[in-house]
Amino acid sequence: MEKRLFTSECVTCGHPDKVADAISDGILDACLAQDPNSRVACEVMVTTNFCVICGEITTKAVVDYAAVARQVIASIGYTDPATGFSADTVEVLCKVHTQSADIAMGTNDEVGGAGDQGMMFGGACTQTPELMPLPVALSRALSNRLTQCVESCDLLRPDGKTQVSVEFDEQGNVVGIDTVVVSIMHTEAFEIEELRRYVREGVIAPVLEQYGFDIKDVAHIHINPTGKFVIGGPDGDTGLTGRKIIVDTYGGYFSHGGGAVSGKDPTKVDRSGAYMARYMAKNLVAAGLATQVQVQLAYAIGVAEPVSVRVDSYGTGKISDEEMIALLRKTCDLTPGGIIRKLQLRSPIYSKTAREGHFGPTDRPWEVTDLAEKLRQLAGI
Repeated sequence: MEKRLFTSECVTCGHPDKVADAISDGILDACLAQDPNSRVACEVMVTTNFCVICGEITTKAVVDYAAVARQVIASIGYTDPATGFSADTVEVLCKVHTQSADIAMGTNDEVGGAGDQGMMFGGACTQTPELMPLPVALSRALSNRLTQCVESCDLLRPDGKTQVSVEFDEQGNVVGIDTVVVSIMHTEAFEIEELRRYVREGVIAPVLEQYGFDIKDVAHIHINPTGKFVIGGPDGDTGLTGRKIIVDTYGGYFSHGGGAVSGKDPTKVDRSGAYMARYMAKNLVAAGLATQVQVQLAYAIGVAEPVSVRVDSYGTGKISDEEMIALLRKTCDLTPGGIIRKLQLRSPIYSKTAREGHFGPTDRPWEVTDLAEKLRQLAGI
């Protein structure tokens, strides 16, 4: 019988698209640090020694956007001009203007209407301690481990990708890890077989062990399968803000509304709504009301209350999905203003999300499970 596999991928912070995300969120943080009410929708494109910053920013902060971009690029590890993209040599072009008055009109009241229409999804399940799907959790952990190795090994460069295929049984339980794929940029001096040994022993094995798996039990492992990855980063591929939306969320395991999160201040529900949906889904699972949950929120521009709230517990709920919706509406303020206050979203906390991932790390305000006990009590279980 054919295996039941689900595959998710991730990329390191040195991947061109994530470089763009990091610059966008670095600019957002710089604005919020001086003016918590900054309105930011920042888009970035990076390619060979060139960076374009554009978008709509209305803020009282005084920020040198080009300097922020160079600082972010250096922090990621692009400091060698030989890579074709470095903080010292990159040309930076800024094309930024203020937020549309038509959009601002719908979000400037005390409650705060949604900055745009759209739907957002949040998910959680019991497959991992962080209540994330195992395929994307492993892919993210591998990417973050690669980044740590880049910082300590002079033969590695920041650009990299990971991919994990997990086998499930008919009931959706994890059977094991079928395939792991890792690609990491390197110098000419790093001989391929030595690099593969380094990644196998120093990246894949410890990450799998962290999640309770043995590398010896993985059926297929591919490390730099083309044999060479010297040309990479923005020199090898153009990067754009918001192009890794599935990487940023659940690796395709749960639905995605289509809106990117990086570079956007929290009045944009693409960001704040996605974080709140994750918070609610995680707390439902942490409360023991279900083992797998997806929450959907939807908003209309300028309207504070969501136009719809949906819960899908995939048949795992101890109470009905409709009862879970009622509990969420009773315990959560789902207006953009309420979400911003609850999750402390006017703070400069976003650079880490672009670098390490939006969901899973316990230091994110939307990852806390402080609502779980109250949900459990209200549900009477």
